[in-house]
Amino acid sequence: MDLQLHGTRVLVTGGTRGIGRAIVEAFLDEGAVVGFCARRPDEVTATQEALRDRGTVVGAVVDVGDGPALAGWVEQSAADFGGLDVVVANVSALAIPDTEENWQTSLNVDVMHTVRLVRAALPHLERSPAASIIAISSVSGRESDFASGPYGTAKTAIVGYIHGLAMQLAGKGIRANTVSPGNTYFEGGVWASIETGDPALYATAVGLNPTGHMGTPEEVAAPVVFLASPVARRVSGTNLVVDGALTRGIQL
Repeated sequence: MDLQLHGTRVLVTGGTRGIGRAIVEAFLDEGAVVGFCARRPDEVTATQEALRDRGTVVGAVVDVGDGPALAGWVEQSAADFGGLDVVVANVSALAIPDTEENWQTSLNVDVMHTVRLVRAALPHLERSPAASIIAISSVSGRESDFASGPYGTAKTAIVGYIHGLAMQLAGKGIRANTVSPGNTYFEGGVWASIETGDPALYATAVGLNPTGHMGTPEEVAAPVVFLASPVARRVSGTNLVVDGALTRGIQL
């Protein structure tokens, strides 16, 4: 299937590892022009070098918790690309323990970075013929689990925010959707750390999934790219759960 993404101008926050890196790669494979950001200069440089033969990709060092820096990156990217068509809010602080600091961090990084990214990108998306907003939430935002608290609540808020955007922006031809991954394993990720640091929790998490294994970043990236594409032009306001049948609640 041709996803009609060739030449599409895309921004992805947190694009150097895990799900974000896989999303960048998947867009590049569809012929999109991709900008990504992350906090660590060495990881940004390494990622850009690794992917430069895959397509047009531009990395930037940005802390998405810094509102002005995030807005500046969006503006500079739009100027460099001649506009924007798709933005993907992927970054999460992964602040799970129930502390005051983690509540503040989750709200600022997970929720407000999504809000700020959208606000900065909207003037450019309004000029796009196929504008799309994607935010990465989590199954922890849909059902109560061990990550309930700062992380889970922030992820629930993202789903609500994006659903409201879908209604508010439909008349402007801008779509907004959320993708909620289940447990996703990759080297250097949170589950790889839990595998060695808390093997009992890791075994429990794997055992809860009917597939018998965790997902991969690539398995999350594929539906993200599809939802962002013109092929999915009738889909807006959806929270697409990508979890291998992990969650038990029925979405009505």
